[in-house]
Amino acid sequence: MAEISTIARPYAKGLYQALEDRHASVEEHKAALEAVEKISKVIAMPEIAQVFGDPKLSSEQIIDLIHSVLPESETPKEVNNLLSVVLKNGRIAAWSSIADDYRQLINNAEGIAEAYIESAFEMSSSEIEDLLKALARHFPNKKLVPHVTINRDLIGGVRIRVGDQVLDGSISARLEQMKTALTA
Repeated sequence: MAEISTIARPYAKGLYQALEDRHASVEEHKAALEAVEKISKVIAMPEIAQVFGDPKLSSEQIIDLIHSVLPESETPKEVNNLLSVVLKNGRIAAWSSIADDYRQLINNAEGIAEAYIESAFEMSSSEIEDLLKALARHFPNKKLVPHVTINRDLIGGVRIRVGDQVLDGSISARLEQMKTALTA
């Protein structure tokens, strides 16, 4: 996973810079991100994924196949150029990581951080808001966008990931800490 992320980062930065070079608006960046994410879904389709290893198909033919599912009119030229380069370099497996890295670049430019919240139980809107207010102290000058999922394995509490920081207040993490302390 780390290898793919290392491969993806320069491509994402290249796309971001290509749009910046033509002074693209925030909306144009978001449209490019939407196109990258749509292509990611198309690439993941089993009937499309099987053609990537076919030596008889050129990268142009594969791009045409992808665009037959996803009309080119919706895809900014910078994204089409990126897709062509990625295919020619044999890095299509990194496409979803490119999408993630590009989203991160846009979020950083806008001062947004995605907060991935795992909870052992369903959380109400007010509980999520209270949690975001508490997290705002740890992440000043960032607008936190919550992504809440239920993970019963936590037993209780929450585990939060913002960027590369993880705050684990789950009961399962506390039990693991106690187990480590008792067996040391």
